[in-house]
Amino acid sequence: MKYSFLKPPSLIIIASFFFSCATSKQNSESKFAAYLMVYFKDNDHSLHMALSTDGKSFTDINNGKAVIAGDTIAEQKGIRDPHIFRGNDGTFYLSMTDLHIFGKEQGLRETQWERSDEYGWGNNRGFVLMKSRNLIDWSKANVRIDKSFSGYDDIGCAWAPEVTYDEKAKSLMIYYTMRFKNGKNQLYYSYVNNDFNALTSAPKNLFQYPKDISYIDADITKAGNQYHMFYTPHDGTPGIKQAISNEINANYVYNETWIDPEPKACEAPHVWKIINENRWIVMYDIYGIKPHNFGFLETSDFKNFKNLGHFNEGVMKATNFSSPKHGAVIHLTQKEALSLAKHWGMNLSF
Repeated sequence: MKYSFLKPPSLIIIASFFFSCATSKQNSESKFAAYLMVYFKDNDHSLHMALSTDGKSFTDINNGKAVIAGDTIAEQKGIRDPHIFRGNDGTFYLSMTDLHIFGKEQGLRETQWERSDEYGWGNNRGFVLMKSRNLIDWSKANVRIDKSFSGYDDIGCAWAPEVTYDEKAKSLMIYYTMRFKNGKNQLYYSYVNNDFNALTSAPKNLFQYPKDISYIDADITKAGNQYHMFYTPHDGTPGIKQAISNEINANYVYNETWIDPEPKACEAPHVWKIINENRWIVMYDIYGIKPHNFGFLETSDFKNFKNLGHFNEGVMKATNFSSPKHGAVIHLTQKEALSLAKHWGMNLSF
């Protein structure tokens, strides 16, 4: 099957399928030399990518234009909330919300949402899952929770999927926001097969917030022997909190402290490590300001957080793009970064 992904002028990609599974081989951090950010924009509901050699200044590889068009891969003709994960064997996994919030305005459907308002805002039911060995050729699967398991016809949303590897279960794990009809949003997880085209276990609760409110957008980072989960509770003005566990998908301990310094609403936290340093960056999406922007914190102990400001208002720079939404970052080798940059005609130097 062919997929019409966006390419530089006069080039066309035919997707190649790679079905290697994650292994227990550990990545050596010293081999990495660059950072890849994925994000989307509201105006096109498509996938964007940006590269950085220092973890501070990011340059879009296609001059701010999408690298994969949402209408070529998603059932709803648009994607949101892209996340990228690098498996221990070097395979790259993309997971995205299958949802276009402006589908009616852009003539993609006759109603505001695919289903009636009893399912609430968005009311989508699935994800777009993609897999690659080179960040250029991708396999693709559309995964619907309601079609994967019985008893889930009334889910109201399935948003913001992120992928990690459960070392204990020896399986890829996907975790996400879900609700039933227009009820409260909560955090769930499932396991994914090695081909990255089907869920192998029904949704289970990942974490229970102590109040009866919506909480969304989990992001899990392992540091030492602990798992740090950053997420967004709608507990007053939405913002970022952290819960910690010794297990990847259970027993997260609630902490009431707000991590972000923002007076306006923000969501979609994501953490990445500075290569060869004992420092991590916490990035989040500030949707309560106009134009919306990313905010950044720095930590070395997951207890104290230094405010780095917003893109292009401090040390963090977006050199040729603006208004990114819901991003994620992974490490690349120099060879991988140069190959990706060359493919898109981008000049990248180390």
